[in-house]
Amino acid sequence: MPFEPGEVVAPSDPRIVLEGQWGHQPGVAITVNSGSRISFSFAGERLQLLFDTDGLTVAPHLWITVDDGEPELYLIESPVIELSAPDGRHQVSVVVKDVNEHANRWEPPFECAVVFAGLVLDARTVLRLSGLAGGPRLEFYGDSITQGVRSLSEHPESEGADGASSYAYLTARAFGATSYQVGFGSQGISKPGNGSVPSGLESFGWNFAGSPAERVAPPEVVVVNLGVNDPTLEVAEYAGYLRRVRAAYGDTTIVALTPFNGKHAETIETAVKSLDDPRVVYVDSTGWISEEDCTDQVHPTVAGHRKIADHLIAALKEHTSLGERR
Repeated sequence: MPFEPGEVVAPSDPRIVLEGQWGHQPGVAITVNSGSRISFSFAGERLQLLFDTDGLTVAPHLWITVDDGEPELYLIESPVIELSAPDGRHQVSVVVKDVNEHANRWEPPFECAVVFAGLVLDARTVLRLSGLAGGPRLEFYGDSITQGVRSLSEHPESEGADGASSYAYLTARAFGATSYQVGFGSQGISKPGNGSVPSGLESFGWNFAGSPAERVAPPEVVVVNLGVNDPTLEVAEYAGYLRRVRAAYGDTTIVALTPFNGKHAETIETAVKSLDDPRVVYVDSTGWISEEDCTDQVHPTVAGHRKIADHLIAALKEHTSLGERR
């Protein structure tokens, strides 16, 4: 039976839950970050997901899961992705597997970005109201490791990357959290990232150029894992980044995580101490993984990310209020 268009649902509709760093413009929601999510539920058999692909030169990768099925890989190569299932009630989860780190994803018009334009329901399909996540709010700021680059293989493009394998994604799921997973390949505190992304100092507080990051509520915890890409790092630079986070979130616990290879660990520890802020916590992650846990001696494998997540979950339970939730 051919698809018979019915209700058109905008991305801003409350029946659609967007999780992660999304910028909103008329008629669309835009994310440039792997690990961002779209979720909704419907009663019926068929619907279409709509995307604006105008100008994109590199297709973003998505994982789409219906009910308890296995995630299926979709590339946003055309404006419509059609989903079908047996007649009944269904839950859909769309996870951004990867927004390519090498394509421009910061300065509009983008070469790679997920520009979600909503849903078209089949005439016999009804969108249901989904419940909002009831867990804590977490934010992660990092580089290619946080993004999930090369977690699946050494392939340097999206084929090897998976934001849903990232330690940040796994940690958030372990706490049942609403998560903002912001990872940009090659970015440092003061070093710009790939894909026209500015430094961590300049990009914090922005979804992308011209789009301020707005929050309905402050996060309970912010995890910072930046510094490995900075050739040099001064105490004042790292402390300045932490002050920027603190200025945005007055009562949030900020966890300053060292790079996993220990680079700049002494500088980061000194910067944390210089703030004299009891809600800024230094966590030394040196040795959580080894080169054997990486696809290319640098980027963790899926199993390597799992190891990091296990360590980080324990650290967050010890040093933050998240331990009181379990």
